Amino acid sequence: MRRALSPVLPLVVLVFLFLYIPMILIVIFSFNSSQVTILPLESFSLRWYEELFADREIIEAFRNTVLVGIGTVIVSLILGGTGAFALHRLQFRGKSAYEFVVTMPFVLPEIVTGIALLTFFVWMGQQLSLVTVLVGHVVFCLAVAVRTIGGRLQSLPRSYEEASYDLGAGRLRTFFLVTLPMIRTAIFTAALLIFTISFDETVITIFTIGHQNTLPMMIWAMMRRGFTPKVNAIASLTFVASLILIVIVGTRLREQA
Repeated sequence: MRRALSPVLPLVVLVFLFLYIPMILIVIFSFNSSQVTILPLESFSLRWYEELFADREIIEAFRNTVLVGIGTVIVSLILGGTGAFALHRLQFRGKSAYEFVVTMPFVLPEIVTGIALLTFFVWMGQQLSLVTVLVGHVVFCLAVAVRTIGGRLQSLPRSYEEASYDLGAGRLRTFFLVTLPMIRTAIFTAALLIFTISFDETVITIFTIGHQNTLPMMIWAMMRRGFTPKVNAIASLTFVASLILIVIVGTRLREQA
């Protein structure tokens, strides 16, 4: 006897169609030779990709975005990982206040965080640049690292670390040989989330950037001047890169499970 289809299945299909059909259309339109994004396509063309890779401003903005994203991941993981260990392994006065301060920028509206950061940099006499953008992204993403790594630490039994101490290993060796392998999936997940948030961040970037540019800022400026199909090409490349990254992450997580 055949199984009856779940009544939830049509709803799931509709949700996936709602989410992915617009993205698929953008990919299709990125190969249209016409500037008008309508179906059917006028003709298949790589014109917009050629113009995209020939645009030095966009390439420079993409490079800046990647550099800021990588820097945000590194700094956030170092500070957030340290903070997660302090919250879940140590007892100290002001622990709740520390957790609140770390989490607050991520909970506040981004415009509030952006204005606060701009005010701070002006008060410090700091010239706005990619460095101030990186600082702003770290402030915003720090909670992701603390929460993700801290959640994994909270679920780990302390018996593994205690057994390592009993066998003569010090704290540093125990961390690298016992604790780190058990939390590496959380670190990897936090790194992916932080890079994604940083790559897409626009509001805080507006308040903290100087004369340089990032890719989201460039796209926003391009859309204000009038739609160009190069935006479709940028979105398509980002979409494909994200899919590849998701597959790699999923494969890695299955191997470590």
